[in-house]
Order: sequence, then C-alpha cells, then structure tokens
Amino acid sequence: MVPKLNFYIKVKDKVLWLKLVIHVSALIPLVNLYFKAFNDQLGADPVEAVIHFTGIGAFNLLLITLMITPIAKRFKLGYLLKTRRLMGLYAFCYGLFHLFNFLAFEVQFDFYLFFSEIFERPYITVGLVALLLLVVLAVTSISVIKRKMGRRWQQLHNFNYLIVLLVAIHFYWSVKSDVTEPIIYWVITLFLLRLRIDKFKSWFN
Repeated sequence: MVPKLNFYIKVKDKVLWLKLVIHVSALIPLVNLYFKAFNDQLGADPVEAVIHFTGIGAFNLLLITLMITPIAKRFKLGYLLKTRRLMGLYAFCYGLFHLFNFLAFEVQFDFYLFFSEIFERPYITVGLVALLLLVVLAVTSISVIKRKMGRRWQQLHNFNYLIVLLVAIHFYWSVKSDVTEPIIYWVITLFLLRLRIDKFKSWFN
C-alpha cells in the first residue's frame, strides 16, 4: 500500500511541476509581447506582429495538445495526459487574444467593419468558427460541467480535431505571399491526425 501511495505522490508532483512549467511558458511570452508592444519594440509593423504572435501561439498550443497522447502512449508517461486540459485552455486564451488584437488594432472595434470582414474574407470566417468551437470546449472543460456531461463530453471534445484543421486553413489562407510556414504547419497537423486514423475509422464502424 505504501509503495502505491508513494508512486501516486510522485506522479502528482510531476503533474504539478509540469503545470507550473506550462503556466510560466504560456504567460511570460504573452506578457513580454504586450510589454514590447506598449514600448514600441515590435518593429515596423507592431499590429501584424501582435496578431501573428497570438495566432501562431494558439496554433502551437493546439498542436502540442495533439502531441501529448501519442507521446504519453509511446513512452508510457500517463501523467502527461493530465496536462491536456490546461494546454487546451491556454490555446483558447491565445486565440481569444488573437481575436481581441484584430478587433482593437485592425478594425478598432468597428463591429460593422468586423462583420463585413467576416463575410468578405473566408480566412476570417474559418478562424472565427474555430474560435467559437474553442469557446465551447473551454466552457465544457469546467470540472462540474465535464462530470455532468459524462460520455458526451469526450464526443464533444473530439471537435478538437476539426478545430486544428480549421486553424490550419485559416493560417494558410491568411498568408499573402510566402506559404512555406503554413505548409510546414499543415504537414505537422496531418501527421498528428494520421496517428489517430484508427480512432477516426472506428467512428464509421
């Protein structure tokens, strides 16, 4: 009994430290970004820099959430799975800042212009759909709601795969010239989804 208790404590400590690292790694770059923005240290186009940083940050965090399960299974690190929700919430946080930056700096809270942009620019439409889905996943990540939903919670959170695809499309369509970076992200996205091919097949059986 004691060895099992010690093992549980060690795992709990690992999860705690991992979550601490995630908090620091996600928050410090965001604080640093706005510090540089308010001190005019983001180069010739600070608006583009802020929007891109938060957008690519959200995408990176989403991809990391997809990496956690394969890594945990491959190296038998089950405790990593306990960090997925936190990573997903930070992806939502960065996505929310991404939208706020666009509203504040690109259209200056002109909501008529914002909604016209949604209809005129497909990449904005796709990005907004992805963010709205992220809102749903973030809200249902609250422990009380998760328990009440039961098995439906996992079914709903499978939309995470669709969100990643929508974000990949949003990124690719938003780039006007050099598409090298979006293509690299597409390759990573498809690779991570390919690892779940058996799961996707089971949905249709």
